[in-house]
Amino acid sequence: MKQLADTLSSVLEKAPCWAEARFHRRQSQSLQVQKGLVKQAKSSITAGIGIRCLVDGAWGFSSTSHLSASSIEQALKRAFECARSLSQVKKSAVKQLPQIALAKGEFVLKGYEELQNMSLEEKMAAVIKAEAQTRGRSSLIQTSTCGYNEQFEDKIIVTTDGAKAISRLCRNEMRLSAIAADHGEMSEGQHTVGRTGAWNCLFTEHSIDQMGEEAVKLAVELLKAPKIPGGLATLILSPAMVGLLSHEAIGHTVEADFVLSGSVAQGKLGQRVASPLVNLCDAGFVEGQPFAGGALLVDDEGVPTQNTMIIKNGILESYLHNRESAAAFGVAPTGNARAWLYQDEPLIRMRNTFVLPGNQTLQEIIESTEDGYLIDCPLGGQADATGEFMFGAQKVMKIEKGKVTKLFRGATISGQAFEVLSSVDAVSKEFLLDLGAGYCGKGQPAKVDAGGPYIRCKAMIGGVQE
Repeated sequence: MKQLADTLSSVLEKAPCWAEARFHRRQSQSLQVQKGLVKQAKSSITAGIGIRCLVDGAWGFSSTSHLSASSIEQALKRAFECARSLSQVKKSAVKQLPQIALAKGEFVLKGYEELQNMSLEEKMAAVIKAEAQTRGRSSLIQTSTCGYNEQFEDKIIVTTDGAKAISRLCRNEMRLSAIAADHGEMSEGQHTVGRTGAWNCLFTEHSIDQMGEEAVKLAVELLKAPKIPGGLATLILSPAMVGLLSHEAIGHTVEADFVLSGSVAQGKLGQRVASPLVNLCDAGFVEGQPFAGGALLVDDEGVPTQNTMIIKNGILESYLHNRESAAAFGVAPTGNARAWLYQDEPLIRMRNTFVLPGNQTLQEIIESTEDGYLIDCPLGGQADATGEFMFGAQKVMKIEKGKVTKLFRGATISGQAFEVLSSVDAVSKEFLLDLGAGYCGKGQPAKVDAGGPYIRCKAMIGGVQE
């Protein structure tokens, strides 16, 4: 890696403009077992170099899978020619990038070597056993599935203005699902976890047995659960649901490229957008959460990542930036430039997005709720640039007079994100990043994480009128 970093540096010394070289090698492995049968066991390696040039505000990009100095020089030449051609027709206010302290040296997150030294046979045996145990927990389980994925990421980022960073990390995820059936009714329970680190970091909150047990328990209980009535309601959102709201409905609206395109967050810096109880962050490394699924020490422009306070005490404090958008706004970049593969250009992307914990316990919040619902197990959904969202939830528990009573079938939660956050009147001490098994889509995939405490708010809950 160091030798290749030196080669990239020597090639960029010949660049006639600002230039960036990014080497990226990804080694992936996927295992899946369903009903006792191995459905997938595959591995792949993708490696290459992406080159970007900036000429009078215009970008040029080229990539190569060949790592020789001559191939890199050819990619640099192509990227420069593209940028120079575009600069003749594209006028940009950003002529140069902000000067900042860029990353130099090696940046390695824990777990890389440990996971690499674990054999394929060990991983496959664990997946087979987990699926079999899940399937055997109830006679009502018709189908169970266990899937495991991992990615080893090796990167080198070199720029003509000082970055020279080598980074290594590994990400993994486990998914367990169970489908129950009885008298024509079917329901599904699932448990997922995603982390950055070794095998054991997947099971810091729940053992693999507990994951299967909870998936089966939920699937079986949902068979007889009634459908939920709809309407505006008081909701206590779990950390996973808070993470989904934070990422999809808030996080994307404050990505600076979306802001420039007219998102709902445009022009709102310094304004109140949420309850004073709400503090929302996006961080590359989260203190106390060393295995967060979106952990990152250096972004794909060589900018050290940081904890960016997006909303502080309900006030919108910052957008998320790459170097170009930071120049446009006259601020420092936040380390949010990320590319999926070497042939992709970096985009502004989140890393780990979360609401900070408060000072009440979950039990205290439940006990002070006269009528409402406890919402958990997100099923995805959608949000747009206006902050309007609609999310699915698999597990909905009724709260009556301060006690959790019955389970309902899944529901949809909808509203306008800033309005929902403005209604927050309770935030728990309990905190968890709980969306590390997810992928964010924005032209390219990206591994992210999100979460927070339990929060109490008001939003529309969708269901069938009883």
